Amino acid sequence: MPLAVRFRALGGPDVLSVDEVDTPEPGPGEVRIRTRALALNRADVMFRTGTHFFEPRFPQATGLEAAGTVDAVGPDVAGLAVGDRVSVVPAFAVPDYPLHGELVLAPARAVVKHPDRLSWEEAAALWMAYATAYGGLVDIAGLRAGDVVVVSAASSSVGLAALQIAAMIGATPIALSRTSDKRDELLAAGASAVIATGEEDLRGRLADITGGAGVDVVFDPVGGPLLSEVAEAAAEYATIVIYGALSDSPTTLPVLALLQHRLTLRGYDVVEVVGDDTRLARAVAFINHGITTGALRPTVDRTFALSAIADAYTYLESNAQVGKVVITMPQTDTT
Repeated sequence: MPLAVRFRALGGPDVLSVDEVDTPEPGPGEVRIRTRALALNRADVMFRTGTHFFEPRFPQATGLEAAGTVDAVGPDVAGLAVGDRVSVVPAFAVPDYPLHGELVLAPARAVVKHPDRLSWEEAAALWMAYATAYGGLVDIAGLRAGDVVVVSAASSSVGLAALQIAAMIGATPIALSRTSDKRDELLAAGASAVIATGEEDLRGRLADITGGAGVDVVFDPVGGPLLSEVAEAAAEYATIVIYGALSDSPTTLPVLALLQHRLTLRGYDVVEVVGDDTRLARAVAFINHGITTGALRPTVDRTFALSAIADAYTYLESNAQVGKVVITMPQTDTT
């Protein structure tokens, strides 16, 4: 019987278990994937701890990203065949298609034949980060060559993807990090400048970098008090895209900056883009082109075995990583 990651109570990584489950059968519009690598996400953590939009139903399977080979194809599926090397775009609600297991189902519309140059680990780490960054920067904010973009939480997988996408477009990405510990890694990842918000004057540094012109786009999953500082350093008609609320401090709406600079403050979730077939196709084409040309490359920080799933999430939740935490899968016959 195949193995799958599940949990039976809300809590920390210790509530996770690796259980034997029945082999799932693909229905209409679905494929079954024999996984080779699984990527961990903050949304997985929120789901497990009861802070996500969706409530788990125990025993609850989990996981939003995987890469592997097509093992079976359900009715009404075109363009995919058994043996294809694929990865999955998280274009569905968190509980609908849990992917952290040896044999898993996914909707065919979200299954992509990724470029061969990617390893299994890189393919698993690709879609949540790059689709989120593409959607916020390109689809929503309309980032253009010559724009200056501020990327908060820049050492996260989405932050690193945003730095690469901005550089690919010809924009100038400025990375924000709480300390200067990850400065060299962020510069190597494509940042034009790095600002340690706990050590430097954020508004002053942004003014220096932009020559006083201000930043054109802000891509932020944090909120909190820094939002007002970034808004005050924004250019006229800049767009601020908020895709998370990681700060433990209250977020004050920067009303004066919004009025003075005529800013657009925009809430965003990746499902807005990948939930629409036309926008999903554009995102996949953009990202695959970037991978093929070498402009985009997922950053895998560390890998773990499936049996060490709790350790993997403990590491993810420590915030020590730069890039993705990935599970490598044992290759055994589980059918």
